[in-house]
Order: sequence, then structure tokens, then C-alpha cells
Amino acid sequence: MPTDTEPRQCAVRLRAALSDLTRQLRHALPPEGISVAKLSAMGALYRRGPMSPSELAAHERVKLQTLTRLLAELEADGWLARAPHAHDGRQSVLSLTRTGLQQLKADVHRREASLADAIADTLDASDRATLLQACALMEALAVRLGGTAASVQRNMT
Repeated sequence: MPTDTEPRQCAVRLRAALSDLTRQLRHALPPEGISVAKLSAMGALYRRGPMSPSELAAHERVKLQTLTRLLAELEADGWLARAPHAHDGRQSVLSLTRTGLQQLKADVHRREASLADAIADTLDASDRATLLQACALMEALAVRLGGTAASVQRNMT
């Protein structure tokens, strides 16, 4: 195992490992799961609460036009509700419906179960302890890059 601790090399390895793990998690689930884009938008609404489409687009770092179709699909599925903005009649406020929250939680639980199985099959207790330490470090990096501790550690129980 390489021991190069230069920040640049750590960044390259971390990005590559996270990208690969994320890609594998996406492909490990049955096709009836929520798409990554929908999961991201729904997760943002879950963690941050109701917000306007413009705020969601800014949070997701995409153009509003990119989200328009996705939001329409979520609304048609009954997973997303749209209400008038309290102070700006030109805008609306998006929130998860009860059904949307149930779908989000079910999908997250499926993803976590798949990952838990891989952890159980691959890592011993010592490796799992090391992984938890690495998680704490990644959470600290997320906070440093602009996240918040609450959004990083929010649990879907």
C-alpha cells in the first residue's frame, strides 16, 4: 500500500476511491431505486428543509433549467409538493411529501444495506474501526469545503 502522504496525492486517491465506491453503489442496486439526481435533490430537501427551486439549483450547483424536468417528475410521482412562496408570489417552495420521504428513506436504507453487506464481507473489526476514523476525517474535510456538520452527519432513521 502506498505511503505517500503529500496532500495532492491524498486528494487524488481520496477522490478516485470515493468516485469508484459511489459508482459501484449506484450499480449494485436494483433499477427500481431512485436515480442519483432525484436522490440528491430529495436528500437536499430532507436535510435543508423546504426551499425554492432556485435555492435547490444553487445548492445542487446546477442550472434551474436542468432541475425543471426532474422536479416535474418528482411532483408527478407524488414525492414532491410545491406551495406558494410566502413573500414572493413569483416563486414556489418545494418540500418532500410523506410519500417522498418514505421513498427516500427506503432507497437510502437499501443503499446502506448493500454497503453494510460489503463491509461485513470484506473488513474485520480492526479495519472497520479504521474506516470509522477515515469517515471522521472525511466529514471534517466536507465541513472545510463548505458543508456543515449537521448535513454531513444527518441520519435517515
